Amino acid sequence: MFVKCEKIDALLNKGQDVALLLLRSILAYGFFSPAMHKWDDIGAVAEWFGSMGIPLPTLNAYMAASTELAGVVLLTIGLAVRYISVPLMFVMVVAITTVHLANGFSAGDNGFEIPLYYMLMLFVLVTFGGGRFSVDGYLAKKKETEV
Repeated sequence: MFVKCEKIDALLNKGQDVALLLLRSILAYGFFSPAMHKWDDIGAVAEWFGSMGIPLPTLNAYMAASTELAGVVLLTIGLAVRYISVPLMFVMVVAITTVHLANGFSAGDNGFEIPLYYMLMLFVLVTFGGGRFSVDGYLAKKKETEV
């Protein structure tokens, strides 16, 4: 039978904010390159989106590139983490359904594995927020002390 150890639990709970910081950082890093590639030739991205049947391809290319770039900045500093994570999850749903799903699960086959992992990590951020080591955490603490 497993016995709960309050001291170990308390110690492990202290790692939650570090885990959220690392999660935000790796997601920001992961979105950086795709965002920059889109901005390098947004016209080609719009054409590609159009070839996949995405409606309003130019508008959607700008929206995807802007969302990813905003995600890089906001996740890095930890500002509006919950709010940027939702549109980033939407970008991942679109990527899965339009590009990756037909290739199966495996990342090695350009499948939906990596975008799915990103969605799950973003869901953690939606539910837990950016953590103490974020601008959001700083603002929340500041608000607590003012009340």
